Amino acid sequence: MRVELGERGYPIEVVAGGLEGLGAAVRRVLAPRRAALVTNPTVGALYAEAAAESLRSAGIAVEVLEIPDGEAHKTVDTWRRLVDGLLALGVDRATPVVALGGGVTGDIAGFAAATTLRGLPFVQVPTTLLAMVDASVGGKTGVNHPAGKNLVGAFHQPALVHAALATLDTLEPAEYRAGLGEVVKHGLLADPAILELCERRPEAVLARDPAVVRELVERSCAVKAAVVAEDERESGRRAVLNLGHTAGHALESALGHGTWRHGECVAVGLVVEARLAARHGRCPADLPDRVCRVLAALGLPTAPPRLDRERVEAALSIDKKRDRGTLRLPVLEGVGRVRVDRASAGQVEELRDLILEAAEAPCAGPE
Repeated sequence: MRVELGERGYPIEVVAGGLEGLGAAVRRVLAPRRAALVTNPTVGALYAEAAAESLRSAGIAVEVLEIPDGEAHKTVDTWRRLVDGLLALGVDRATPVVALGGGVTGDIAGFAAATTLRGLPFVQVPTTLLAMVDASVGGKTGVNHPAGKNLVGAFHQPALVHAALATLDTLEPAEYRAGLGEVVKHGLLADPAILELCERRPEAVLARDPAVVRELVERSCAVKAAVVAEDERESGRRAVLNLGHTAGHALESALGHGTWRHGECVAVGLVVEARLAARHGRCPADLPDRVCRVLAALGLPTAPPRLDRERVEAALSIDKKRDRGTLRLPVLEGVGRVRVDRASAGQVEELRDLILEAAEAPCAGPE
C-alpha cells in the first residue's frame, strides 16, 4: 500500500518472510550508493547482519551504528550521539538512514535523519508489532523530555516502510502483546473488522498465526496510512490516532518512561477514554466493557497501578496535544466512529479521576 502525500508519499511493504528483500526495496525507491544502518543491541544481534547483507547484495555500501534500546534511552543525548556518529561517517544528503528495530529506534533514527544536514532520506524497517502497525508510519520522529513524552521532534516522512513479518518470530511475548494495544485502537477508530478478528480469534492472535498477523498488520497500516494522507501534520483529522493516548501518555509519564510499555499504557488509556465517553452518553453504555474484554483476552492490562494524583495531573497539563489552552481529545462514539473535541477543564479533571479510579475498578476478564 502507499501513503499518499504527493512528493512525500511512500510505499508500505508488508512481506511474509525475513529481510532478504530489503536491499532491493531500498535500491528501487532511493538507489543510494551507501546507507547508515541504525539499530540497537538486541535487534542488531538478531538481524543487523541479514539487513546489511541484503543491502550489500543490492550494491549499497553499509555502515552500522548502534544506539541503546528502551524508552529510558529515548533522549536528546542519544539523538546527539547518533548525529555525531552520522557526521563522523561523512554522510551526504543522498545517504539514507535505515532504522532497524522497534518504535524507539525508529523515532530516534528518524529524528537524526530529519536534523542531520537539514534532512537525510529515511527508511523504516520495523521489527516489533507496535512499530509495524503504528510508529513506522506517519513521519513522527523525536525523543522524550523530562517534561513529557515526544516533546522534542520533527515530522519527517520515511521514503519506505519495509515490514518483514518473520522478524516478529523472535519478539518476546510481552512486547508482542504491547503492539496489540495499537492494533485494537485502529479497530476502534476506523476498522471494525480488526476488532472482530481479535474478539473471535484471540488465541490465534496470541499464537502469531501468520495469516492472522498479516491481516492485522495490513489493516492497521491501511487505517494509519489513510488518516496520515488526509492530515500529515496533525492539524485536524490525524488527532483521532491519539485515541487512548491522552490517558495513556499521562500514565506513562506518571509511572516514569519505560516502567510500562507504550502499548500497555495505550490499552489502559482506551478503557479510561471509553468510560469517559460512556459517562457523557457519547458512546453505547456497553462499549467500555467490550473494550475491556478484548484487551483482557489479548493479555493486555486494563487498569493501572495506584498512582499519585499530582503526577497524573502534571502529566495531563503538559500533554503535547494541548492547543490554545485546551486539550484535543479523541472521543469514541462507537466502533469505527471517533471525533476530536476540545476538552473542557472539567473533562480533563474527569479524565484524571478516571485514570486514578481505574486502579480501584479493574475490568472484568474475558467471557
